[in-house]
Amino acid sequence: MPLIPEEPQIHESAQGPRVTPASGRTAPTPRPVPGPRPGRPGPPRPTAPVQRTSRDVAPAKPGPSAPAAPAATANPQIQLLPASVEGALDAADEAVDLLLESGRAPGDVLVITTGDQHPWAEHELSFGEASYWAQHDAGDDVFYTDAAIASRAASRPVVVVAVNGGPASAAATVLPLAHSRAGALLIVCGDPQQINSVLGAGV
Repeated sequence: MPLIPEEPQIHESAQGPRVTPASGRTAPTPRPVPGPRPGRPGPPRPTAPVQRTSRDVAPAKPGPSAPAAPAATANPQIQLLPASVEGALDAADEAVDLLLESGRAPGDVLVITTGDQHPWAEHELSFGEASYWAQHDAGDDVFYTDAAIASRAASRPVVVVAVNGGPASAAATVLPLAHSRAGALLIVCGDPQQINSVLGAGV
């Protein structure tokens, strides 16, 4: 008499989106990295806690008749990562690493500096502006720019700003621009008092 095996019970664990509480989190001030990093950003650093919510996603795609280019929303989520002027660029790099590790496409991210150019931008600009902006237009990699030319950059789902020096007016100019370019999320790395005074004044 053939044995009929019992149907095994399959226990599925429903796993919803991971949500890291945003309240009560104080981001550590990153340590500045000595010397510029040559070429493109290196491999991701060790993972640190990241302030993300289930809303950290690209805005819903428009209907078939709408253009495919990402459009900025009126109210992207804003995250502030406290950092010194010297550590702001490193904090921005860590934010980008965590975004990519969490599943963001490189082409979703725009990084703007208020002071010195990011080493990646310096490297790419050494080949000429035409090549540099061609990479921006391709939209398949993280794009780095600075306050002086950031107005030429198109909107992307995530914009990261490193308040790493520059003229006193740089942050006041760049932050509203970055806010208008961010489709879903704006991350600002710098002095919280300075950032809040700008963001609260007209963003």
